Amino acid sequence: MGRARRARRIAATAAYGGGGVAAAGAAIGALGYGVIKAEAALARRLIGTPFDDSPDDNGVYGAGRGTPYEVVVLGDSSAAGMGVDHAHETVGAIVASGVAALTGRPVRLTNRAVVGAESSDLERQLANALEEVLSPDVVLVMIGANDVTHRIDRSAAVRHLEQTVRRIRALGSEVVVGTCPDLGTIQPIQQPLRALMQRWSRDLAAAQTVAVVEAGGRTVSLGDLIGPEFAAAPHEMFSKDRFHPSATGYARAAAALLPSVCAALGVWGADTGDRAPEPRRGERVGPVAVAAGQAVREAGTEVSPTEVAGQSRGPRGRWAVLLRRRPDVVPPAAGPAAAPAAGRSVVDDPGAATR
Repeated sequence: MGRARRARRIAATAAYGGGGVAAAGAAIGALGYGVIKAEAALARRLIGTPFDDSPDDNGVYGAGRGTPYEVVVLGDSSAAGMGVDHAHETVGAIVASGVAALTGRPVRLTNRAVVGAESSDLERQLANALEEVLSPDVVLVMIGANDVTHRIDRSAAVRHLEQTVRRIRALGSEVVVGTCPDLGTIQPIQQPLRALMQRWSRDLAAAQTVAVVEAGGRTVSLGDLIGPEFAAAPHEMFSKDRFHPSATGYARAAAALLPSVCAALGVWGADTGDRAPEPRRGERVGPVAVAAGQAVREAGTEVSPTEVAGQSRGPRGRWAVLLRRRPDVVPPAAGPAAAPAAGRSVVDDPGAATR
């Protein structure tokens, strides 16, 4: 069965509330499962010293005037920023800094991501965020890795994500989801576990894309975004625990997400709005499951809902557009960052998104 068909099946099961095969399920038998358990135990021993916590990146970013954009971040340790020491090095902070630099308006970042979170935690995180921000301009979600490593039923995980996206869209807010990264790129994980982790995470990412687009959000494939660089510069791309990205790794993820966040806000210069896809760049309109299967193969690819001849759906499901947005140059900040609200941090490097 191809990845597009598997993604449709997982997302359809999620939509109808059924249970599916857990991530470790039918892919392996009893003997294979014993091998996987042994490899997982070895990987845990090889992974380095864990971090105590992630930095607090909540605050107002940018020195511009006007009403701040309200950006909310939900998700797991990658959204929380585990692996870096400073608040301005998290994905949320880099994205907030980039939006502020591009628009000249401040950005208020509210991060409710939790280290170790699974997709089932998203609704509670959203409720916590809405206690402070009644109507976010955009919500950035990064989730999925723990659903894979904890062998959570994929259909259940996707259902929780889809329900959260629908609630956000009902608020009138935009949603950008960074889909599950390719865990097959983590070097302490050995074969055959690495191959299985790659398949599980890519299948989950494709199913996430189908569900999110069906719910009216857009996704960005994180895939093996920092995988190719790991072998060449592991100490640069990954943090001391050899599992979470370093500041450089998070900057690469933020660079992939920033164009889509800005496009959701309608502020991304020439590459925003409803521009037509460019086939020579591999961009196209097609069924969402096909777009999802293609997106997981190339990190940084955006998939969002669209219409064909005024229709949102075709014979093979929801129409979607696959884009590879160009990263415009972020202009330098005009001055120091504005003072934060009481008890909140402020980015001290607004140009971080360009590096």
